Amino acid sequence: MKIHIQNGRLIDPANRLDGQHDLFIADGKIVGVGSAPDGFTAERTIDASGLVVAPGLIDLAARLREPGFEYKATLESEMDAAMAGGVTSLAIPPDTDPVLDEPGLVEMLCYRAKKLNRAHVYPVGALTIGLKGQQLSEMAELVEAGCVAFSQANTPILDTRVLGRAMQYAATFGFRVWLQPIDPHLARGGVAHDGEVASRLGLPGIPASSEIIALFTYLQMARLTGARLHITRLSSADSLALIDQARADGVDVTCDVAVHHLHLCDMDIGYFNPHCHVIPPLRSQRDRIALARAVAEGRINAICSDHTPVDDDAKQAPFSESEPGTTGLELLLPLTLKWAAEHKLPLIDALARITSEAARIAGIAKGGHLSVGARADICIFDPDAHQLISRSTLKSQGKNTPFLGLELPGRVHHTLVEGTPMYAAS
Repeated sequence: MKIHIQNGRLIDPANRLDGQHDLFIADGKIVGVGSAPDGFTAERTIDASGLVVAPGLIDLAARLREPGFEYKATLESEMDAAMAGGVTSLAIPPDTDPVLDEPGLVEMLCYRAKKLNRAHVYPVGALTIGLKGQQLSEMAELVEAGCVAFSQANTPILDTRVLGRAMQYAATFGFRVWLQPIDPHLARGGVAHDGEVASRLGLPGIPASSEIIALFTYLQMARLTGARLHITRLSSADSLALIDQARADGVDVTCDVAVHHLHLCDMDIGYFNPHCHVIPPLRSQRDRIALARAVAEGRINAICSDHTPVDDDAKQAPFSESEPGTTGLELLLPLTLKWAAEHKLPLIDALARITSEAARIAGIAKGGHLSVGARADICIFDPDAHQLISRSTLKSQGKNTPFLGLELPGRVHHTLVEGTPMYAAS
């Protein structure tokens, strides 16, 4: 289909383009920016007057709950949520059931996603078999099946010798390793940040040192092995100095933060709000401010949703017994815009954290930008329109978010995937 998107404010962070330019699409690709190619005749025209035309968003952490947890969410429901949120590419953590440690499982997930013909799915394979931290997965075969990186999800490797061998093997072939820094011994049994709020509420704490100690180990291993390391979902202010020093020493390391950590802290737990039970935990106000500032400064490369749909029964339990996780696919754009407004950050720089920078980390060459010849994955939204977040408006099967009842900026009007309109706001 040939599509002409006209009168919009086109923002393409990868090419530092921000201005009123028309966009022309044919055969699933962008064929013109500003002016149409010779002989172009549009079959459909989308009027984007007063709207922003941007690359489709790229989420570096989105659990779709298949295979194995279909009672929490399905590919269909979460793909609908992605389209409503303008998210056209999703990196999927390996902690499914069964774990994404076999090529056949990865191929099946990719096939199921492709058959739905909506967002692009990029599986992150298990670094070790079963995420047990004992035996390395067949990384080369998993890459051939479609994996873009390797991770342990929320399950750390206890044996540092195994971790070193895994990172050494990954470095040999140029595979990127994505690790969430959690020391399992310090974090054992914890459900909230180890601070005044947890003490007052009688909740077992997870100290910031559990992140810092694990992060120090990962960075040292990256120094020794030369592995390309991505640190996922930072939560502590003191972690930033370690990453800064590692980069100064030449370590190839990037990092991201979950978008809810830019807006919430442990005080938001209130009276045991289970929607604020997340891993890593919401930390202190000092941590939140430092993380939000670090993203604005570019020290943290990208923002992810850490989308984790949870069924109502698992969230309605007492805080310490509730299942951690928050839904985020539909909130990635609104919460990013809210953070950017608070820091007076230009829209082009804010969008970079969820488009071009995320694409670079995941190695998605065809997405995250609006260059001629690029895949026509596009999000068209109104940055000034506010929307009320409610259970009825969320398309995700998971309704678990601490932002219910709030009005947030940024309303998606259209989502296109490979030049095909997949979502239009009613």
